[in-house]
Parts: sequence; C-alpha cells; structure tokens
Amino acid sequence: MLKDRITGAKALMRALQAEGVKTIFGYPGGAIMPVYDALFDYTRGEKKCFDHILVRHEQGAAHAAEGYARVSGEVGVALVTSGPGVTNTLTGIADAMMDSTPIVVIAGQVAISALGTDAFQEVDLVGVSQPISKWSYQIRHAEDVAWAVSRAFYIARSGRPGPVVLDFARNAQVEEIDWEPCKVDFIRSYVAYPQLNNDAVRAAAEIINNAKKPLALVGQGVELGNAQEELKAFLEKADIPAGRTMLGLSALPSNHPLNVGMLGMHGNYAVNLKEQECDVLIAIGMRFSDRVTGNLKTYAKQAKVIHLDIDKSEIDKNVKTDVAVVADCKVSLPAITELLQANNHQEWRDSFKTLDEKERTKVIEPAIHPQNGPLLMGEVVNAVAEQTPDDAILVTDVGQNQLFATRYFKYHHKRSLCTSGGLGTMGYGMPAAIGATFGAPQRQVCCFMGDGGFQMCIEELGTIMEQQAPVKMILMNNHYLGNVRQWQDMFWQRRKSFTKMLNPNYELIAQGYGIPYQAVTDRKDLGAAIEKMLATTGPYILECAIMEDDDVLPMTPPGMNVNDMMLEV
Repeated sequence: MLKDRITGAKALMRALQAEGVKTIFGYPGGAIMPVYDALFDYTRGEKKCFDHILVRHEQGAAHAAEGYARVSGEVGVALVTSGPGVTNTLTGIADAMMDSTPIVVIAGQVAISALGTDAFQEVDLVGVSQPISKWSYQIRHAEDVAWAVSRAFYIARSGRPGPVVLDFARNAQVEEIDWEPCKVDFIRSYVAYPQLNNDAVRAAAEIINNAKKPLALVGQGVELGNAQEELKAFLEKADIPAGRTMLGLSALPSNHPLNVGMLGMHGNYAVNLKEQECDVLIAIGMRFSDRVTGNLKTYAKQAKVIHLDIDKSEIDKNVKTDVAVVADCKVSLPAITELLQANNHQEWRDSFKTLDEKERTKVIEPAIHPQNGPLLMGEVVNAVAEQTPDDAILVTDVGQNQLFATRYFKYHHKRSLCTSGGLGTMGYGMPAAIGATFGAPQRQVCCFMGDGGFQMCIEELGTIMEQQAPVKMILMNNHYLGNVRQWQDMFWQRRKSFTKMLNPNYELIAQGYGIPYQAVTDRKDLGAAIEKMLATTGPYILECAIMEDDDVLPMTPPGMNVNDMMLEV
C-alpha cells in the first residue's frame, strides 16, 4: 500500500480541516512561507475549504480571530510569521486570555538548528506567550503536527476557553511524513469539566430557597457555556432579579422582566446599590472584577455568596464565597433549578424601581434625548439601536464609546456583543468587527469607535475594502481620548495632559479606501443618516461630531464602594 506522504505544512492544512476551520485571518512572512504555499491550494479550486482573510497588521489578525470566535462560538484562527509578526499578536493573545476567548495563533519559527542563535526574526515565542495563553507549544518536527493541532483546539475550546499558541519551526514545515490523523479529547493533567458536587448544589439551593432579597450576577460564562436558556429557567423559577457584567450583557435579553441592568463602574444605578442590600448574591460565570466590586473591603458584606464557575481558580480569588459550585453552568444551573422552590420576590424587585427612575431622570433621558447642544454619544448609540434588527451584533472599541455603547445598545439574542473587557484594548473594535462579519455573516454588525481607537487599527480599513466586509462603523469623534479626559477632569484638577487630538480628514480617508461615508453634526440629520448607513450594502463609515466634554455616568470612582456611585459630576 502506498503511504500518503506529505510535508508538515500540508499536514497543518489537513489538521485544521479536521477541526472544522473555515476562516483564517493572517499575514504571510518568511518563516511561515511553506505553510502559505500549502494554503494556496486549500483556498481555491476543488480543494478549497478555507477562506483566508489578509489583514493589514498581525494585531488585527488576532482581534479578528477573537471577533469571529465571540459571535460564532467556534475557535478563531490567526496565521502569522515569526519575530515581529507574532509579537504583534501578543496584545490579542493577552486580550483573549483575559476575556476567555478561544483562538489558536499559529506562527512561523526559525528551524530548530538555528534556535538560540539570534537568527533573523527569531524570538522565544513559547517563553513570551506562556503567561498569557492557556497553552503554548513549539512544533519541532512534522510528525507532531496532527497531535499538536488537535490538542491546541481541544484546549482552546474546552472548559474555560482561551488562546493557544503554536510555534511552528520551519524545518517541521518542510519535512515529509506519512500522514496519520490524530484526535485529542482527553489530557490527563487537564480537567476541562469538573464533576458536579451534589452537596454544593443542595447547599446552594437551600440558601436560595430561604433568601428574601436574592440577586444574580450574570457573566460571560453563561454565553461561553451556551446556558442562556438554563439561566432563564433558573431565574424565573425563583423570581431572582439579575444584573449582567459587561461581557455578559447578551446572556439575558435587555427586555427580560428579571433583567435589572449592567453591573460595574459605569453600570446601572439600582443594581449596583442593591449589591450592598441583597441577602444572597449568586455569581454565575463571572470573576468579580475590580470594575464590578469596587472596594473589596466593603463589597456585599451583608450577603451570603454563591459562586458558580467552571474555573476553580476563580473561587475565593477576590470575594469569599459561602458555597462554590465548580462546574459548567450548563450543568450546574439546571441541577440547582430542580431543587428550587417556585418563589415570588415582587416586593424586592419593586424596590429597584425608584432607583431606576432616578437614573432615568438624571442620566438616561438627558443622554439619549437631549434637547439642544452638540450630539451626545448616548443619543447616537440609542438612535442606531432603534433602527438595527433584533439580532444585530454590537462591536465596540475601548473608552467612552465602549461604555456608552454597551449601556444603550439593545440585546435580544445570544452572542450579540464583542468588546475588550479585561484588557481594555484600544484598536480592538475594527478588526474584531471584521471577524464578526465572517463569524455571523447573516447578522448586522455595528462597530462603535472613538477617534483614538479608530486610528489605532486604521490600517484594517484595507481589509474591509478588500473583503467588502459589511461593517457599519460609527465613529464618535470628540477630538479627545475621551475616557482619560473625563478622569482628568474629575480626579486630576482638569489638567488635560495630552488627551486632545488633532484628527485627520476622515472623509478623505474613506474615499481613499472606497468606503461610503457621511458626517453628521446636527441631530436632526441623525436618523436619516443611520437609515442610509444600514440600507447601504457593504461597509460604511458614519462620523458623528460629539460634544467634547460628554461624560459617562453613572460612575463609581475607582477604589470606592459600589454604593458610592455618582449620578452627576
């Protein structure tokens, strides 16, 4: 029998195909050229099984892979060269690690005979990436390709998802082997799905059944575990109001009667204050970030804390728990729900309404329905949200645009939000939106950016132009690094140190890339401009001239208690 003898580069193609990969975001270079030569045949003709999206910067490849993964639920893939090619992806890898996003970054490397010689474009990728990835591995021989790729995808997508890095030595790309497929679905030292502890389930259910003022904190773990329906059943049976973290916003529809708003520094007023009043706090797939808890010394000291998480390392890391249920929430939620008594907490839920109305009067209405003056970010986001389909995907950059957008967009379907939460990466928005259009091609993708973040990955307009990726880009231009400016005004005696920006002519930039563009300076033109943007096939840039000192409120000052939330400056 003739053996199927192929190179390591072609083995990579087959291994990716076996993992169901359909889209690759990448940028070629010297140390990865054998792989790109193999890729040629797999992106055209009868053999075609991949779409390769040529980005304009390797950081864009990593963020695009993130956006793809976040909306599709699949593993995003980035393919880059060695040295500066892969170091450019490190921000995206760290971002994916912080936000539990499953991506696999495959990078070229010098041949193993040259390792340690400071060869051209050599960098110790495994050493650099280990602290910011779930697994980092160097493929030194072609015979390891099938195993390494299968293991990488298993680690990236299983348990608490995250980024995996494969460092592919050049000699391993060109060596020939007898192809043998490999499927990794078990690693002895890696417990992806902890076994559910029934005693913990019973203890959690008992506490919830006896609660008078329960409050659920819903994180992205619900989305990652595809447990949106299990969450609803849990909340509805016990009549528990639920706040959502920023990354967990689309885990529960905006219009669900038990949704009481967004948690955190710039979240909603009532739910943040009620964290300090509830008698039982149920954290579901969230990590008690400092942006949610504020001052840990005073956070929810009156409450019994139940923490549901798949990652044992999150238990007691920031907040001491009374009961920990360590398991996939798709398993733990229905197990607890089965033991819950049907309940009615109407009086407790009604107590949120006065605080909600206070925020609506002082903050929300002035932000989304101003009567005069320049455009505000809140009204732009609200106006876009009112015209987009229910299944639209929100992508944001980082800064004020992110905080306004996540607050005022509407979430009706799961996996409707791509934003950089833990790392707070400016420049994330545009490439993540490109990835989202490939991950969910049937859904409308709206990307909100400030003028600072827009310029951090502005080169990806070239990718949008080439792919005609239908990203609706809403550029909220206030000529400032707005979030830093707000903090300077509030906490640094208004000393605006290097936050004012001299911006280019974005209309000319849009023309250069052949992307339709419109500018809005008057609110009377906003609705029609949004309608035109959404009706236009392909990409679009809508630039909105925003009031320079527009502030995001409410706000819990850094280091303060969550109930010190400010409704006005």
